[in-house]
Amino acid sequence: TLFIFSIDNCDLEDNKEEEKMMVRKVSMYYFSQTSVLCLNGSYSIPIPFSPPCPHPGPQPSDQYGTRASFGLIDQIDTSRWSAAVTSPPGYMVSLSICSPPDAPIGRWRLTLGQGGLVEFVLLYNPWCTGDVVYMDSEEKLTEYVLAQDGIIFRGSWKHLISTPWNFGQFEDGILEACLRILEMNPKCLHNPGKDASGRKNPIYVSRVLSAMVNCNDDKGVLLGRWTGDYDSGVSPLSWTGSVEILRNWDTNACQPVRFGQCWVFAAVACSVSRALGIPCRVVTNYNSAHDTNSNLVIERYVDDNGQLVQKSGDMIWNYHCWVENWMTRPDLKPGYDGWQAMDPTPQEKSEGVYCCGPIPLKAIKEGELTYKYDAPFVFAEVNADVHTFMKDKDGSTKKIISTVQVGLKISTKSVGSDRREDITHLYKYPEGSDEEREAFTKANHQNKLLQQQENAGLLIAIKVSAEMRKGCDFDVFAVVTNNTPNGKKCRLVFGSRAMSYNGILGENCGFKDLLNVELAPGEEKRVPLRMNYSKYAENLTEDNLIRLMALLLDYGTREAYLAVRNVVLENPEIKVRILGEPKENRKLVAEITLQNPLPVPLQNCCFTVEGSNLTGGQIITEKLNSTVEPGQDAKVKIYFTPTHSGQRKLVVDFDSNELCHVKGYRNVIIGK
Repeated sequence: TLFIFSIDNCDLEDNKEEEKMMVRKVSMYYFSQTSVLCLNGSYSIPIPFSPPCPHPGPQPSDQYGTRASFGLIDQIDTSRWSAAVTSPPGYMVSLSICSPPDAPIGRWRLTLGQGGLVEFVLLYNPWCTGDVVYMDSEEKLTEYVLAQDGIIFRGSWKHLISTPWNFGQFEDGILEACLRILEMNPKCLHNPGKDASGRKNPIYVSRVLSAMVNCNDDKGVLLGRWTGDYDSGVSPLSWTGSVEILRNWDTNACQPVRFGQCWVFAAVACSVSRALGIPCRVVTNYNSAHDTNSNLVIERYVDDNGQLVQKSGDMIWNYHCWVENWMTRPDLKPGYDGWQAMDPTPQEKSEGVYCCGPIPLKAIKEGELTYKYDAPFVFAEVNADVHTFMKDKDGSTKKIISTVQVGLKISTKSVGSDRREDITHLYKYPEGSDEEREAFTKANHQNKLLQQQENAGLLIAIKVSAEMRKGCDFDVFAVVTNNTPNGKKCRLVFGSRAMSYNGILGENCGFKDLLNVELAPGEEKRVPLRMNYSKYAENLTEDNLIRLMALLLDYGTREAYLAVRNVVLENPEIKVRILGEPKENRKLVAEITLQNPLPVPLQNCCFTVEGSNLTGGQIITEKLNSTVEPGQDAKVKIYFTPTHSGQRKLVVDFDSNELCHVKGYRNVIIGK
């Protein structure tokens, strides 16, 4: 990759005019100095040339490798800072300069002799074989560095939802915000020279980003909130991209943007990583364990009605998002280069700071929990054992039989398409395999090693309807099977509660308690539970999640069996129709429609739209002046002018008092 620029208007006498460029490491930068121009540009004077001296940051230092001085050589040396004249003698001096592959990223100043000063930004160069973030696939580089939009997976492991996101890493002002993130991190504020030197290492930079995307310890970008009270900011579900978040933080004196949750933290970290030249992708882990005491076990307690009793800080999130950054790991033994998990959501402290990673995916898969950084926490997210206990009214507890698993359908967007790529195999071996047992042995995961498959005489499972749309009534079923040769008499408790994606339970949405369920040998019974919109509507969170719990108590053996399933209620589809021929710099119209699926009118309806290279780096908002009756369409027309050719993603959010944060998108191919 070659970045070429000319310096034509640099006033070498008093440096009133400075040119700032963005370049990647081990690219050759061509400087052409032709003259000193006065403000009116009326005459020119030949300029002498002196050897260049580049340095980043406010405290350049030979000690930290953040200052270099070098003369001219005949041919560029790509292993170090070097410069060569590339023009014939005359009034014009053309200079080619090359940086070494281990130069720190960030702002640099290039001093040309006594007066010339050029500012530029140096980035990682994943196209360069000598760079520590080198990636050898052009198709993957297009996806993981250059793509300004993508898909983040939410929902549940049995009902995955594709959520569009505008990363916008090349929009105006975003690189400046990303550099400010580096400069506002506490390590930089404490020792700028040492911090600038550390930026040659993407391990260090990723760890800084993990801490700075949240604001728990510093002047970070986002404040997290999971309580549902967003009056002093906006709901995390309001965001459709990273651009507005980063601009808000940068232009408001680094005050944290309110509010974020895991997919927002991950998406912003992805935008910053890509802007700095680190290949990055957002991943989603379904049934993600949050192990607070590092014992690789999630302990859950229920009462005799099957309702969760919060006795432990351990949680199972319906899903959890983090990012993976691509880099070499020279600090570890060979074989651990490649994708590294890094999590900016503030959950647990690492070395006294709310950050997590980077840790090689291979280290998680192999159970190498001593490897840096934070391997035990990430290992538990995808591998923790789940123990469920029933707490009786007298305070005693007993273990009940349950089949809850963590670390399911680990997902990311496929290269070159919006389809899902399952990357579970990069984190774990197939369950029950010899390799899995070996990894658990390394990790000292004794609970998994000792766990025996329960061959239960009674089985309980939860089945759901084919379609569960928000606004509709529907049935769910507890399916009980007696695999014993004897008749069984049981109690069945079947309940449902609203739920946030991080596992926090809300109010009751429907409940049934059957004291006398009789099962003949080999018999299966389906017990329905009706989910009425009139009941669940007022309790449902913005996540559209309901947790179903079925508890079966065998009167004869006193054993208890628990089945748990999270269901996602589907939002209506947003339809986007593009009117006109999509071409660069030609105004287009998007006709956007959503049909009201609820039995009540929608009030204060609003569409917001954004897209990199489509909407000028801005969010377009269109409000409806009237209510939308049940079954009727909310429809608007949005005008925008594309600025670049290629496939772009127009991201849409619909919001109203009754139906919140419905997401949609349309891929638009822009011609030249």
